Amino acid sequence: MFDVIIVGGGAAGFYAAIHIAQQTPNADIAIFERGKTVLGKVKVSGGGRCNVTHAEFDPKELSTNYPRGEKELLGPFYQYAPGDVVSFFEERGVALKIEEDGRIFPKSNSSQTIIDCLINETDRLGIQVLKNSAVKTFCFIEDEECWRITTQNKHYKTKKLLLATGSNPKVWNLLETLGHNIVEPTPSLFTFNIKDYRLENNQGLSSNGVVEVIPRLNERSNSRRGQSLLRAEGPILITHWGLSGPAILKLSAWGSKTLASYGYRFSITINWLPDHTYASFLELLMNVKGNEPKKTVFRTKVTNLPSRLWVSLAKSAEIDSSLKWADISKSKMQNLAHQLTKGKYAVNGKSTFKEEFVTAGGIDLKEIDFKTFQSKKFSGLYFAGEIVNVDAITGGFNFQNAWTGAFLAAKSISEELTQPQH
Repeated sequence: MFDVIIVGGGAAGFYAAIHIAQQTPNADIAIFERGKTVLGKVKVSGGGRCNVTHAEFDPKELSTNYPRGEKELLGPFYQYAPGDVVSFFEERGVALKIEEDGRIFPKSNSSQTIIDCLINETDRLGIQVLKNSAVKTFCFIEDEECWRITTQNKHYKTKKLLLATGSNPKVWNLLETLGHNIVEPTPSLFTFNIKDYRLENNQGLSSNGVVEVIPRLNERSNSRRGQSLLRAEGPILITHWGLSGPAILKLSAWGSKTLASYGYRFSITINWLPDHTYASFLELLMNVKGNEPKKTVFRTKVTNLPSRLWVSLAKSAEIDSSLKWADISKSKMQNLAHQLTKGKYAVNGKSTFKEEFVTAGGIDLKEIDFKTFQSKKFSGLYFAGEIVNVDAITGGFNFQNAWTGAFLAAKSISEELTQPQH
């Protein structure tokens, strides 16, 4: 009989195991991992550098980075936040650094540093790590007040069961069979596939902008005064397959359910000049025409846009390289303002953002006690990480959810284990 079995050898599973072992030194703890290796997602995170967390130390602000889970995570973040995670790793000799955009990485720039730290701690604390141990079933045995876990060819019993299996459909199915409600998973954090002549030859360029999803006809009544249902501002990166960058990834996270319902075929508008509206930019162009009549449109630095992108958008407004401001017609001027502030692009599919596949969906948040991360339906059953219906935008926030949930679940499990038995 184990005191605790943790299913899932990822960030949340290891973090929980370490904290339980620290708080309950004599506890018999095992991590079950279905694969040959552990901490696979940590390995590829942040392009192999591991984006440990984010330097947003205000719990209220921190929680706004979660399209699903914002309200539920506010309390937990007051208990355990990025500063606590930084202390955990630095106390174990892992030096961290904060980058300009607030993301926190190991100074080594290698995810292996984080992996080694977690594995060394489990070794030091005597936690068993059982690889190639995919869990087939689990159930609660009433008369023994314990959980029975079945792998390929073995049965195990444990007083407490913590599931940290990420977006694993088999585990979700088992939980559904037990009586938990699972919110249908859909991808989050993906890039947009767009074939458009305006983007050709601009791969690698990045510019700040506002992206809006154009609502379908039946949804327009729901959006106030014709406003878009989904909107994000930030850097937009032009890629070989379409668009990526923080603005697109934000939109994919917040719009996870909606964009899935569209079959990832929809239209967006882009304002490449967030400080301008169509009207204000048209007025600026009129002033440029009056002040720079002899200059060509292509060679005038009207905006901070990369010059290649400016030329592409000017061409799309039917302006050629020899056209001077003095000779530009009103209709071409309007077309140029339109292309720069509300040009329409057709999205035809999605691509995974690097190897960091994140899903929206999982255990219904109403069925979890967020003080302890324990199931409201079953005593002794806990959850941490992406198995629950929580997901975040990119920047270290998904890891922070894993660390916080794992810590609070560990704290609750340790308190339960150390209570006197009646």
